[in-house]
Amino acid sequence: MRMRTSKELQDRLQELFPVHYRNGNILMINADCMEVMKHIQDNEVELSCVDPPYGIGAKFKGGKTGKMQFNEVVEKGWDEAPTDKYFSEVKRVSKNQIIWGGNYFGLPPSRCWIIWDKLISEDFSLAMAEMAWTSFDEVVKIVRMATPKDGGKIHPTQKPVALYKWLLSRYAKPGDRILDTHGGSGSICIACHDLGYDLTWMELDEDYYKAAVARYKNHAAQATLFAPAELTKATETTPELFSDGSEAEE
Repeated sequence: MRMRTSKELQDRLQELFPVHYRNGNILMINADCMEVMKHIQDNEVELSCVDPPYGIGAKFKGGKTGKMQFNEVVEKGWDEAPTDKYFSEVKRVSKNQIIWGGNYFGLPPSRCWIIWDKLISEDFSLAMAEMAWTSFDEVVKIVRMATPKDGGKIHPTQKPVALYKWLLSRYAKPGDRILDTHGGSGSICIACHDLGYDLTWMELDEDYYKAAVARYKNHAAQATLFAPAELTKATETTPELFSDGSEAEE
C-alpha cells in the first residue's frame, strides 16, 4: 500500500472531524482519539508522543470562567487509564512511541526510559519526576527541567514546551509526522510549530481543546525568535532555546 503523505492524512481527518483547527502543518482535532485513529493506517506516522491519563485519581482545578485558575477543585472525570486497545492502536499507527506515565501501564520492557526531573523539593506533595516509556533501543535519558507555575497553566498535567522540544530534537527526524492522542494544553503544538514538524493532535475535552487552540494561535501569531535548525541543535544546558516565551518556571 502506498504510504500517504502528511497532507493527505490531515486533509482526510479534517473532513471527517469538523471540529478542528489547522494552521499549516499543525492539525488540532476536538474528538475521541480512538475514533480518529480508526482512520489512520498502519505506521502512517513516525512518532506518537502521548501523555494519556495515568488513572491515579488526579483532579483539575479550574475557574468559573472556564480558564484554568487552579483556585477550586472541579472533577472532570477524565483521569481514567487507557485500555489495552488504546496502546495497541497507538503502536499500530506509529513506527515509534513515547508514552508518558509508562510506569503506570502494563507495557513491555524497554531499554530507553526517559526520566523528567522536575527540579522540585522532596517536601512537595506530588511526584518529583515523571517517566516515559519508549520503543527506542537506546539508553535511559534524564532531562532536568522545571514545570510551569500554576499561573501559567491551562491544564493540570501541563508539560513545558521546552520538554517537547527536548524530546523531538532527540527522537524525531526532519520530515517525521508526529501524533498526540491526548493533547491537553497543546505544548507539543508549539514545539512542533517551532521545529517544523507535522503534527496531528487531538483532545476530547472541549474546554481543554479551546484553551489549547487559543494558546497555540497566540504563539503562532508571534514572530519566531529562532529558526528550526537552531532549535534542534539546542540542549538541556540552553533551556532558553526551548522556551515558548510564556512559561514561568519555579
